Amino acid sequence: MLGGSFNPAHEGHRHVSLAALHALDLDQVWWLVSPQNPLKPADGMATLGERLAAAARVARHPRLRVSAIESHLGTQFTADTLAALRHRFPRTRFVWLMGADNLVQIDRWRRWDRIFAGSPVAVLDRSPYSYEALASKAARRFGGARVPARRASRLVEAPLPAWIFLHQRRHPASATAIRAQAANGSSSE
Repeated sequence: MLGGSFNPAHEGHRHVSLAALHALDLDQVWWLVSPQNPLKPADGMATLGERLAAAARVARHPRLRVSAIESHLGTQFTADTLAALRHRFPRTRFVWLMGADNLVQIDRWRRWDRIFAGSPVAVLDRSPYSYEALASKAARRFGGARVPARRASRLVEAPLPAWIFLHQRRHPASATAIRAQAANGSSSE
């Protein structure tokens, strides 16, 4: 599970998804396109339909699935979404994927510790956040549950809580930079 606004979806999302598929030996990666991230302003957010369509165009891989399942489940917070998915798919082992930037501030998320308690978590290296992420409140709280990188393909089987920090070739794409470039391009015409 890779959740986010995907405003817009970009090649960096695809890059980390494919890296996670390989490193963690996953069957699929689901992109959970959030109807509205409660920590982000709605102003400047493309519609859910636009973000879903763009994500589907970017994903371009048979094992990457794009979904707006949160809107169907009626969930807004990641911990609730993951709990609902575990209930709906009791035989499926989910792994929560997130960039290092999210590990830095995950303690601001509602019931964030339940994410770690309910699903293995894979944190993907993302410049310039990686050092700060590894010193974050969540990394400290769950330090004893960190799985060594050499055991990445077994993360899904690890007893919970379990998390891993995956170093990978970084991709330069950033939704924030893409939006800023679009805004600058449109204002200079």
